[in-house]
Amino acid sequence: MKKTFKYLSRSLPAILVILVLLIIQANCDLALPTYISNIVNIGIQQNGIDSIVPQKIRVSEMDKLKLFMTDDERALIDESFDMDGDVYAAKADIDNEAVTKALGIPMATVNMLQSDSEQGKEVMSKLMENMPQGMVTEDTSFFDLLDKMPPEMQTSIIAAVNEGMAQLKDLDDSIIQQMAVPFVKAEYQQIGIDTDKMQSDYIFNMGMQMIGLAFGIVVCTILVSLLASVVGSRVSRDMRGDVFKKVVAFSNAEYNKFSSASLITRCTNDIQQVQMLIIMVLRMVIYAPILGIGAVTKVFKTGQDMTWVIGVSVSCILAFVIFLYIVAMPKFTILQKLVDKLNLVSREILTGLPVIRAFSREKHEEKRFDGANTDLMKVNLFVNKIMSFMMPFMMLVMNGTCVLIVWVGAGQIDTGNMQVGNLMAFIQYTMQIIMSFLMLSMMSVMLPRAVVSANRIQEVLETKITVNDLDNPKQLNATDKKGYVEFKNVSFTYPGAEKEVIKNISFTSKPGETTAIIGSTGCGKSTLLNLIPRFYDVTQGEILIDGEDIRNISKEALRDRLGYVPQKGMLFSGTIESNIAYGMKEADHNQVVRAATIAQAAEFIDAMPNKYDSDISQGGTNVSGGQRQRLSIARAIAKNPQVYLFDDSFSALDYKTDAVLRKALKDATENSTIIIVAQRISTVLNAEKIIVLDDGEIAGMGSHAQLLKTCEVYQQIAQSQLSKEELGQ
Repeated sequence: MKKTFKYLSRSLPAILVILVLLIIQANCDLALPTYISNIVNIGIQQNGIDSIVPQKIRVSEMDKLKLFMTDDERALIDESFDMDGDVYAAKADIDNEAVTKALGIPMATVNMLQSDSEQGKEVMSKLMENMPQGMVTEDTSFFDLLDKMPPEMQTSIIAAVNEGMAQLKDLDDSIIQQMAVPFVKAEYQQIGIDTDKMQSDYIFNMGMQMIGLAFGIVVCTILVSLLASVVGSRVSRDMRGDVFKKVVAFSNAEYNKFSSASLITRCTNDIQQVQMLIIMVLRMVIYAPILGIGAVTKVFKTGQDMTWVIGVSVSCILAFVIFLYIVAMPKFTILQKLVDKLNLVSREILTGLPVIRAFSREKHEEKRFDGANTDLMKVNLFVNKIMSFMMPFMMLVMNGTCVLIVWVGAGQIDTGNMQVGNLMAFIQYTMQIIMSFLMLSMMSVMLPRAVVSANRIQEVLETKITVNDLDNPKQLNATDKKGYVEFKNVSFTYPGAEKEVIKNISFTSKPGETTAIIGSTGCGKSTLLNLIPRFYDVTQGEILIDGEDIRNISKEALRDRLGYVPQKGMLFSGTIESNIAYGMKEADHNQVVRAATIAQAAEFIDAMPNKYDSDISQGGTNVSGGQRQRLSIARAIAKNPQVYLFDDSFSALDYKTDAVLRKALKDATENSTIIIVAQRISTVLNAEKIIVLDDGEIAGMGSHAQLLKTCEVYQQIAQSQLSKEELGQ
């Protein structure tokens, strides 16, 4: 999985942009609860007054405040305000935090004494008890009474009031400010400031800023989604390209380690799983910790006494995610293997439909497919059932957390340790923290399967190729052995096998000659031919072309000199011309027509409506076996190679076509080396050299006539295929 991230380094600029956008998005998300808190606390409860430091205040009211200040606080106020007639005006460069702290408790105290609060009434009743009758009326205020008292009594009363208000010092600063706001509001109204407009303007401004933040979140989300999709698509493209290049470079030994169905699954489904993981990582996994850490920081500033609620919620979520991971992870490994199996069964059935129908095995294959399909369904259902509990559980945790926060927060508000807006902000920050863990939990669903897929992809990429080019391969130069194919003491054993398939084979094929290889089924004929283009490398001995060991030259240079026709004719989707010209560096229609004519394919091609532009379906399924074989032969002829390799390529042809084709081929390739693997004696009768294989060893070598006299194995093959008259001739 770690090596998969090397593909991300190619998109590093885009990833850095995504990171910046996610930080911006997180800051916008984290700012919204603060705005909601301000709207409730300041916009609604404080009438839009965001600071208790008044811009203007009457001298008479400031004098009342100074009664409940210390000497240092009075000095600070005198430095911070300028007197303009009967009004104090705040200076522009004041220490707002210090002035706010100095004014908070005095304003709350004065407001209490001038209001109809229970505390204010209690203070007034005590003062009236000590005042002479007739001196106090219903309109007499606390400060009117204070003015009528001697200085000593004033000092003692103010000290008593300060002592009674001492509990305010234990409250949060925001609570004190909220208690002081009514004083500021009343003062603004007395001065003539429209506090209703101030409140509506504040709420409107906060709302517009929230809309701006929401728009920023939308823009960031869209850009992150777009860039994440681009990065994920690039990674999957590069990964798919590397896997494809690796598979194309496989020799038959590596290719046999993986089934075709498995390789297709790894190139498609597995890479798609990794692509989705990368997109989700860039969109959610990176964002979740940024949002979560930011929300935790905000929570500690909003309500430290309730942070234990978050700890309980997060612990529940983590326990559930760990449980899911332990239960589901093994199943994801099984799941990908079952997808491989289903693809394999499907491929076998679709490829072998004619055989299945011929043997009336439809029901059997339906059961086989249903078995693979049902196994996959059961594992999928198990995983989905486990994962289906995740969302309800998360919703239960989120809603339960909200209820717990409201219950605990109500007590905090009642004791004056928290404001309503702060409680609302705390709930939203808590939801953001839980959502962060929810996003990570959702990733825990995708991660196991993606890890399995990444490991399967890496398994292909890390497969060691056994047939490799040298770092500095030699060049094939024109020599006196141009076109020669030489086997010198060649032996070969399949990887993992104990018994040699080919044993101590030595022979030479020359230009202008046809070398035929014949023998019983399984004697190693095709294996011997497959060693020449290096589909496998010999385990002992050496094969030479143009006098050079084929392992010392590049595979490309070697295969450029070969015209290979496989045992089973393989065509590609396209046209007849594109298939014949497949091995040509530059397509030449005349050369294509010549190759088709030699291969005896021109007759049926000309009979088609579009002739050489006629469509060929995948695998050549819209032409007959014989036509497919002739087109494969034409493809090799059109390449005009030095060496022709025919792996039982005439078996699908009738005797007449076989004979005519070989005669035309002999005339057209008189300067080329031809090596034919064949089952039929009639195909190799006129070969200059016939090699008879028996159990991987040469049982005889020579012309047809010579072998009939000297090779018992060849005699047995000839007697089984030719009549006595033909043998006599």
